[in-house]
Amino acid sequence: MEWDVIGHEWAAKLLQEHIATGEARHAYLFTGPAGIGRRTLALRFAQALNCANPPAPGLPCGVCRACKQTEAMQYTDLAVLQSERVGGELKIDAVRELQRTLALAPYESRYKVALLLRFHEANANAQNALLKTLEEAPEHAILLLTADSAEDLLPTIVSRCEVLRLRPQPLLEVEKALQSRWGVESDEARLLAHFSGGCLGTAVRLHQQPELLEKRRAWLDDLWELLGEPYRGRFAYAEKISAGKGKNRGDREVLRENLHDAFRTWLTFWRDVMLRSAGAQAALVNVDLEERINSVAVQTNLETARLQTAALEKSLARLNNANLQLLTEVVLMDWPRISG
Repeated sequence: MEWDVIGHEWAAKLLQEHIATGEARHAYLFTGPAGIGRRTLALRFAQALNCANPPAPGLPCGVCRACKQTEAMQYTDLAVLQSERVGGELKIDAVRELQRTLALAPYESRYKVALLLRFHEANANAQNALLKTLEEAPEHAILLLTADSAEDLLPTIVSRCEVLRLRPQPLLEVEKALQSRWGVESDEARLLAHFSGGCLGTAVRLHQQPELLEKRRAWLDDLWELLGEPYRGRFAYAEKISAGKGKNRGDREVLRENLHDAFRTWLTFWRDVMLRSAGAQAALVNVDLEERINSVAVQTNLETARLQTAALEKSLARLNNANLQLLTEVVLMDWPRISG
């Protein structure tokens, strides 16, 4: 079995060499947007580290028990740490529990591997707690962190990791992969490549879960209608999608996750408007809404689009600790009024 990663062959080769030469670092950080393949690459590395029957140095066989259970993230010597939901918050107690686990010797493999997914969601206390482990990691432990960006983490954490920055792939390469490996029709493959922004994992997930495409289009249709609404209509919409009727923790988490999806989808639209306003030649994400994007770009300007993009990025970062209705109202009130 090869590493079987598409678009990040350079990273796979580097990691394979680290294992083959006995120079594996104690901590690695894989960065890049969600869906780009950072978790897949980290899991391949974990498989290669503990494979029972490697066909060559640094290559996982893919069929031994260690490889199969690592792929499923259920291996005895693999500890997985992540927040409860995408956009959630990872707290210090979870990191402390991981530290106790790593202090123990591996059960049956050479290494005890810790996979810390979406570590940019760790709060400051949790990140600081991990520093001690990074500074004094046991010889048998290797930590694999994933994050959107190295800039989202404490500089002291980044400095103690080998950083692999994964980049989106050319859209044509994503199209070809979707058609050849997943049997996606050419027209759909082209749209999915754009919607994913060059992140193959996201494109595959959209293909396999068409309900996500329906939700995406619903959020973007709502945005288009809201641009023509007065404040009263925007306030009513904010209450509808963020207030809800339930007051228990579960209901609030559902609302928060819903808003996370909405804000991220709206963010792609305003980034597209920013590209058009700047006259950039970069490909649009929402290529199926090009007329709407052009209409907004003509009626606004680059600074307006930039401000809306920045506001949504800040709102996403505040979702865990803000009044959801008030946060949504602030986002919508600042949108310009656009005629259809």
